[in-house]
Amino acid sequence: MRVGLLGTGPWAQFAHAPALSGHDELDFAGVWGRRPEAAKELAERHGVRAYDDVDELFADVDAVAVALPPDVQADLAARAARAGCHLLLDKPLAPTVEQGRAVVEAAGEAGVASVVFFTTRFQPEPAAWIAEQAAVPGWFTGRAQWLGAVFTSESPFATPWRREKGALWDVGPHALSVLLPVLGDVRRVTAAAYGPGDTAHVVLDHAGGASSTLTLSLTAPPAASGAALELLGEAGTAVLPESSDGAVPALMRAADALLAAARTGRPHACDAAFGLRVTEILTAAEDLLNGGGR
Repeated sequence: MRVGLLGTGPWAQFAHAPALSGHDELDFAGVWGRRPEAAKELAERHGVRAYDDVDELFADVDAVAVALPPDVQADLAARAARAGCHLLLDKPLAPTVEQGRAVVEAAGEAGVASVVFFTTRFQPEPAAWIAEQAAVPGWFTGRAQWLGAVFTSESPFATPWRREKGALWDVGPHALSVLLPVLGDVRRVTAAAYGPGDTAHVVLDHAGGASSTLTLSLTAPPAASGAALELLGEAGTAVLPESSDGAVPALMRAADALLAAARTGRPHACDAAFGLRVTEILTAAEDLLNGGGR
């Protein structure tokens, strides 16, 4: 499968480009970016072509991987789908429900496969744990804590969209990608409140009858950063394991999932429709946060 990369920022450099160039079943064909010089530099580093015209890239490949801010991703993903390209997307799918729905509709109408890269879902130990816990009945509540130090350390990921949207939209999708397959869809976002910096506290009511709480931040002290998720119920307590894998191997597994979905026509669990559902939940939480003020 010939694949093109959209984006030239830190995530494209550290994760996407190495994963695409190192995958045995992918032919990494080229790079397009909003900064032509950066696209040229990244393309040269991996021995591929830099494209000035994104539509020309769409015409030359079977799939695109997207490493761009959510609003830019959503519009280009819908455009790529209409051009017949399968989609390897990043989280969050889109910053608005309307934009997310447009991606889902474009992919459906074009008959192309889609996978949204929720990192935890493509790491072996957490993925196996999620499948195991989803089969366990009687979960009562869950607690997810994703604390980052993006804005309190020298991080290359302190990008404008993260400053605008905050932890809710950056690390919130990670927490939801674990909780939803285990506790069920969210019936209602029951509460949301701000904490220090961009920290957000969110309470969810799940279709399976359980509740969950999320504490999300990109402004945590570096010594306090880290992710943890715990489930409590009739079976006792279960804690999400850490993964031995980094982003590149996980992204390569996401590419495997896209290849399988494209070949079989069977949607992956983390397809654009799932990404849209996550966007809907985040939007409901954001509305509560904005309504409550600070």
